[in-house]
Amino acid sequence: MTDAQAQRRPFVAGMYDCYLGGTANSEADRAAVDRIKAVLPEIGESAWANRGFLQRAVKRMASDWGIRQFIDLGAGLPTQRHTHEVLADVVAEGGRVVYVDNDPAVISRGEEILAGVTGTALVLADLREMEKILSHPGTRRLIDLREPVGLLFVAVTQFVPDEEDPWALVARYLDAVPSGSYLALSAPTGDNQSERIVEAVRKIYADTPTPGTVRSRAEVARFFDGLSIVPPYPGAPAAVDYVGLWGAEDPQAADDDSSRWFYAAVARKP
Repeated sequence: MTDAQAQRRPFVAGMYDCYLGGTANSEADRAAVDRIKAVLPEIGESAWANRGFLQRAVKRMASDWGIRQFIDLGAGLPTQRHTHEVLADVVAEGGRVVYVDNDPAVISRGEEILAGVTGTALVLADLREMEKILSHPGTRRLIDLREPVGLLFVAVTQFVPDEEDPWALVARYLDAVPSGSYLALSAPTGDNQSERIVEAVRKIYADTPTPGTVRSRAEVARFFDGLSIVPPYPGAPAAVDYVGLWGAEDPQAADDDSSRWFYAAVARKP
């Protein structure tokens, strides 16, 4: 693919940035987002519900459970109050974040955004390349695998199809980190949604280099096998739930249509 062809093709990271109201996106990204908004007007709110989950999960890992180092897989662009900014609000110094993405444009733009930001690194790799990611100089500089790690798989496992076993992939990362580490994972779902809308969105994402797969609650719950799931809010069962509910101060208000496009949970490795 030539550079000109690439510029005419939407990319997931740019589309996500557009959903969040950022400026690090292309004309092709914005056109794809407009097509999705035509059938799913609440997509922007869904993206923010997902980003809100990441922010609340990182904040709680750092403030309540003492996690100081995070690997953010399929992170996209480090904009719109991303992991390092949330961590910095809790930890004055000593917090470390490794952002991983498989898009060279994301890494290039991310390096500009994070210039001068200590405790961060960017790794160009596909999340399937665990050994490459964990052995990368940036990861080795910032992440001590003898200490608990926050693993963030936020809105990324959908890009690994069932035949490549994303559940085993996540389990491999968990095997590489010590007891006391945490997994935060969210994934899109078509449960209780219009099949027409799900299929329309799927077709638009099929134009990107990384088309995705929606999964059921049971399929998302499989990612947490063997872990101790944290209840999403006080009084709730320790289970996977809609993304807006995790850490919500008012669960009833948070359980809206936009948050029901993603399931999420946070769990501790025993």
